[in-house]
Amino acid sequence: MKGIEIKQLVYFGLVALLLSSCKSTKAIASGEVDLGISTKKIISNHYENQTDFKTLRGKVKIDYFNGKENQAVSVSLRMQKDRVIWMSAPLGVVKAHITPERVSFYNKLQGEYFDGDFGYLSQLLGTELDFKIVQNLLLGNALRDLREDRYVSSVSDGNYELKPKRTKEFFKLLFQLEPKNFKIATQEIIQPEKEIVLSADYTYQDVSGKVLPNEVRILAIDQDDKTTIDLNFRNLELNKSLNFPYKIPKGYDEIILK
Repeated sequence: MKGIEIKQLVYFGLVALLLSSCKSTKAIASGEVDLGISTKKIISNHYENQTDFKTLRGKVKIDYFNGKENQAVSVSLRMQKDRVIWMSAPLGVVKAHITPERVSFYNKLQGEYFDGDFGYLSQLLGTELDFKIVQNLLLGNALRDLREDRYVSSVSDGNYELKPKRTKEFFKLLFQLEPKNFKIATQEIIQPEKEIVLSADYTYQDVSGKVLPNEVRILAIDQDDKTTIDLNFRNLELNKSLNFPYKIPKGYDEIILK
């Protein structure tokens, strides 16, 4: 696989990211909707049912298609909740280390690195990102805090669907929550004027009694450019003792944002 192709997979995997075959893992059924539930309760249940853990590790198979190229790679993923997201392509060809303060990664094949803020990832997907948003994207949590706005709810495709009561000037938001665990089934952020769309669809699995993503399909549209990323989470384990080895090699060229 060419260096640039590996780099694209990992870059998009970071935001599309980072994410069965364990004995402790099984698919989770969607459950039945409650037609009498209030919007406030739906949102409350989403936050009450968020998965609590200290660390996570596993493998993520990433399938990437940009309309011309179709590539696949498996990466190792490690997380310390709210503090670190770490990933490594085979043989450490590409490594990434993300914290709430910064994004850093390097590519051995290209001999280059990036070490800065979330502007690079935001530029790739055309929407503002931070550590919390990236972590939420990985874990099946709402990208925006649903408690900070007012929503109306309905039922669509067997899920609870939430839309803002007040139309945003620059953004259109949509969230669908599956009824069993109130995790995100689908979420979309659309910027009509810029012709930018970021959407993610989820299925879930049980890992040692915790609900975590099983498969995620991410669609990123920036005007005429369309990219799909399919993530398949495998061999996930929680609350193991982990380290996050990362050091940018000397002599690499720095990637500078334009």
